Amino acid sequence: MNLRRIDASAIVPLGEYGKQRGERRKRMAEIKKDRRLEVGPFATFYFENYETMLHQVHEMLFIEKGGAEQLPDELSAYNPLIPQGRELVATVMFEIDDPVRRARVLAELGGIENTAFVRVGGETVRGVPEDDQERSREDGKASSVQFIRFPFTPVAIAAFKSGTGDVIVGFDHPNYGHMAMMPTAVRKALAADFD
Repeated sequence: MNLRRIDASAIVPLGEYGKQRGERRKRMAEIKKDRRLEVGPFATFYFENYETMLHQVHEMLFIEKGGAEQLPDELSAYNPLIPQGRELVATVMFEIDDPVRRARVLAELGGIENTAFVRVGGETVRGVPEDDQERSREDGKASSVQFIRFPFTPVAIAAFKSGTGDVIVGFDHPNYGHMAMMPTAVRKALAADFD
């Protein structure tokens, strides 16, 4: 069964989660290993699903200890990032350790959230940034975290699930024109996100 929405009944009580946390984090690391793709020198796509978002909600509740009052906010933040059967959804992070270099690079990447794509079977699926907030400031500086949805056509889904040909993920931003071929293990994991 492909779950599409987290509800309160799926949340493990805080004390119980604390006891399970180490094992759950190990299991999540295994799942996430085949749901990530580095594109260029700084960007990593973390493709989300029900399990990754359920883990994220649990982690936020565990770390912030906001209890039942916090839960609705976490569900409204993370449920929209669960793919709904005809799409892939990625958290894209620009990971640059040095703060000076990070500021300089992000200053050149304004609008990058509008230039992400997945190419499969001769089709290019353009990324659609989450519109919960502006991801590029008016001064042209991009956020280091982007949430991007890739709405697939039935033809693109069939091509993706077929396992034949290449799947290319990238950006056609003038200052970050990088692409990467999706490894077979990642493609296989992500194929389960489609109906």
